[in-house]
Amino acid sequence: MNYILFDGSSRDDLLPFTFTRPVADIRIGILTVREKWEKMLGNQTSTKTEDYLSGKWPIIIGEKNIFINSSFIPNKDLVESIQSLQENQKLVAKNEDTIAYFQQGNSEVDLNSFETIETEVETLKVAHTWDIFSKNREAIESDFRLITQNRKSQAIHESNFVKAAGNVFIEEGAIVENCSLNASDGPIYIGKDAVVMEGSLIRGPFALCEGAMVKLGAKIYGATTIGPACKVGGEINNSVLFENSNKGHDGFLGNSVLGEWCNIGADSNNSNLKNNYAEVRLWNYKSENFAKTGLQFCGLMMGDHSKCAINTMFNTGTVIGVSANIFGSGFPRNFVPGFSWGGSAGTSTYKLEKALETAELVMQRREVQLTEEDRKILTNVFDYSAKWRKN
Repeated sequence: MNYILFDGSSRDDLLPFTFTRPVADIRIGILTVREKWEKMLGNQTSTKTEDYLSGKWPIIIGEKNIFINSSFIPNKDLVESIQSLQENQKLVAKNEDTIAYFQQGNSEVDLNSFETIETEVETLKVAHTWDIFSKNREAIESDFRLITQNRKSQAIHESNFVKAAGNVFIEEGAIVENCSLNASDGPIYIGKDAVVMEGSLIRGPFALCEGAMVKLGAKIYGATTIGPACKVGGEINNSVLFENSNKGHDGFLGNSVLGEWCNIGADSNNSNLKNNYAEVRLWNYKSENFAKTGLQFCGLMMGDHSKCAINTMFNTGTVIGVSANIFGSGFPRNFVPGFSWGGSAGTSTYKLEKALETAELVMQRREVQLTEEDRKILTNVFDYSAKWRKN
């Protein structure tokens, strides 16, 4: 069977993160959505996404294809329901949202003509940007069971203070010494070759992915995910960093999501609670307005390649687009469009050639190439974001 992950109707509600990736490549829990599906299906997947992303994530069509909505997080029962689909059948959630469908070949289809099967399986869905951190506890716990089942953790070094050691799993090559690991409220996963420096205080659920680093004396509360090759320090609460992003110094990051190649300057802080304790509203690209989140705690959403200078302050519920550069005193607006340069005093356009030059240098430091496809994607996002920028 050929499996294809498609973006679904939630794609625009997951911007700015889906400006530069399909929904399937969002990280929540320990793994990306794609990695979860591939592990549980036992198959590789391809992607049905926006045209400008398809050069980097091409679709592969087979004779028999099952298309899966990437907004849904797999579990055993859901996978079994999908694998039992027959040709011209679709699996739908209780709210009638399509989860998956079985299509023969690559001809255009009318899903309204498909036989509908409504699932009774409880599903976890990532439909909004804030779901990435607010549903991260459940995702970490699920991934922890998936990854560690029937496997043995590396021994925990005797210098650590550990609570609920059975909920701690350390992969080969990881270094964790002279730290506090409290897994009594959720699992702690330390990935291959990751490092937790001495004096760090970690409370689960927590995931430190492959090659990532927690710096000296960090204070991290669950449910938090530090993606591959990220470096973090200071105080972090219920946040997700995708990959290759840094918050390496003192300062607070809470109820937030950072994409790839982001950098948070030293002593920068975000607010995650309004002064009047009211529900947080967050910029929505689809409606071009501020949407209710239903949350009292919601911090910073920062798209790929964005950065802020030292001592930057972010208001509750701030959305930063792709390749923005934030600096200066005071609070910037709680929506900063992609490729903006500036801060509270105002912004100008971060010129595309300069942004690409910086991205290339940043990626080279970690021996990653900025490909021609990457350039095309960022150019597309630059053009699309122009309508929100003040030049």
